[in-house]
Amino acid sequence: MDWLEVANGLGGSGQWLDRTAASGYLLWAMRLFRHHAPLPADATGAVLALGNFDGVHRGHQTVIAAAGRIARSLGSPLGVLTFEPHPRQVFRPDDAPFRLTPLRVKTREIEALGADLLFSLHFDKEFSARTAENFVDEILVGALGVRHVVVGYDFVFGRGRAGTVDFLKDIGARRGFGVDIVAPVDDGGADVISSTRIREHLVAGRPADAARLLGRAWEIDGRVEHGDARGRTIGFPTANVMLADYLRPAAGVYAVRVGIERGSQTEWHDGVANIGTRPTVGGTDLRLEAHLFDFSGDLYGAHVRVALLDFLRPERKFASFDELKQQIAADAVEARALHARR
Repeated sequence: MDWLEVANGLGGSGQWLDRTAASGYLLWAMRLFRHHAPLPADATGAVLALGNFDGVHRGHQTVIAAAGRIARSLGSPLGVLTFEPHPRQVFRPDDAPFRLTPLRVKTREIEALGADLLFSLHFDKEFSARTAENFVDEILVGALGVRHVVVGYDFVFGRGRAGTVDFLKDIGARRGFGVDIVAPVDDGGADVISSTRIREHLVAGRPADAARLLGRAWEIDGRVEHGDARGRTIGFPTANVMLADYLRPAAGVYAVRVGIERGSQTEWHDGVANIGTRPTVGGTDLRLEAHLFDFSGDLYGAHVRVALLDFLRPERKFASFDELKQQIAADAVEARALHARR
């Protein structure tokens, strides 16, 4: 079974995405729009956080939180506008996979921040040819009727990246909407939080450092597929997930938390996982294989979230399958000990 497509489960124009507490009452709802026009009247007049938001990290969260404060003060809905696919995928299609949060995950994280509206606009080379002024006039003003816009300090938009933050403030004053620019957010030191730094930590096998910048553990999610079933024969059955468009983190063994999506709820389990090609058994395709501790049940076809917590060791080829089995058992002991200390 293939991974969820970008829009699978999210629907098209203005679908409600409900988040429900265990007791069954609605906490909030967010509407997702995959276009900018036409919109219902109650989806216009928002205070809008604008950006790509890949990762929805602590810097992005600061931008959205600032928009939320302004939205509450004006009595307006809180909106977030982003682009899919990521512009880098359009202009550099041959790059290695780099996404931290595909749309499904980005939507979940933005909803968790209390947004009322999410506009995910289709980005292609035709869209990129819009001038910055056209983007403001046709989309922000004409279609969305924004009351206020909030962006990060380094946000640029429009053909030739001509839409700087200074341009946005100037045209906002002329078009009748306010603009706030959010300063860089650091991690308590001198370094600015960015998606690039998070990717560097993950590629280097530093998931805890990435989590500090994200504000949560980084997750890979997808459908559980049938694998080679070798783990089941040695008492370590695994949930196998393909990485699709996700960034490739350091290959190796991780202590993980695995969330099984069950309707509106997620059931979490401690576990251990390998990300790699499985060289000892002649594997070639890169995949994530997660073993859930003290779990029994059939996960094939289930949607799971695998949160990387700690890097235990790099992937390597063992001299025999028996040697690999011994190492898997040792990895599980180490992962259990790490979970116990948390």
